[in-house]
Amino acid sequence: MIKLALILLVIGIIAAALGLGGIGGIAMNIGWILLAVGLILLVIHAISGRRVA
Repeated sequence: MIKLALILLVIGIIAAALGLGGIGGIAMNIGWILLAVGLILLVIHAISGRRVA
C-alpha cells in the first residue's frame, strides 16, 4: 500500500510539473490518503504484533 502511495505521489508531482494540475492534484490526494492509511496500519501491526506466551 505504501508503494502504491509513493507511486501516486510521484505521478502527481510529474503531472503538476507538466501543467496537468487537476490530474496531479487528484493523484497526490489519493497518494497522501493511502500513505496515511498505510502508516496507521503499520503502527497498529507493530503495536499488536505476535507475542510469545
